[in-house]
Amino acid sequence: MVTRPREHASGLARLIEGAGGRALLFPAIEIEPLDCPALLEQYDLAIFVSPSAVQHAPAMPAGVVFAVGPGTRRELERRGVHAVAPAQGADSEALLALPALQDVAGKRIVIVRGQGGRELLGDTLAARGARVTYAQCYRRVRPAADARRLRQALARGEIHAVTISSAEGLDNLLDILGAADSGMREALAWVVPHARVAAHARARGLAQVLVAGPGDDEMLSRLVAYFDAS
Repeated sequence: MVTRPREHASGLARLIEGAGGRALLFPAIEIEPLDCPALLEQYDLAIFVSPSAVQHAPAMPAGVVFAVGPGTRRELERRGVHAVAPAQGADSEALLALPALQDVAGKRIVIVRGQGGRELLGDTLAARGARVTYAQCYRRVRPAADARRLRQALARGEIHAVTISSAEGLDNLLDILGAADSGMREALAWVVPHARVAAHARARGLAQVLVAGPGDDEMLSRLVAYFDAS
């Protein structure tokens, strides 16, 4: 089961199908655009935290651009923007470790993100002396999903693994399923992008949590390794 937002699910689904699996799409998060009036060309540095941030930005920046991970960098490149991204990792911690973001005193930095994102990135850059602005261009909402088809597939034993993109998406999925998720918690493999999401998944009572990485290729590799070992 692929639970990414629908607009980001097709790449992973194609890889799963190409490797001989069956991908069931059940988005656990929907992306809604917000009015985002920020003038990105007014900033020295722009940081995009997700592919959705790129897709919903009002314009592309003129200054130096950073991407939180490879998926976001690829989305920027599709729009003709060169971006710096961590070689390893795809989160705020990895981005903050980049040498180019150590000496930012006096720099005007805009963080393009969704509503209610993590504060670590902005708080740390501000502590380093930067003038930080947030451009919130979208929000994540729980889908009004009909889970009957999913419950039926679970009851028939047709789902063997679930790919999760965020802690919020996991919470949404468990809330949507309600009592029907009880068998999923122990029987299925849960493939997540970060150790932080893995810790949240275990706290929610999931037994088989596998850390892959944020990219589609990393998710597929972890799935293949899991099923090869099963």
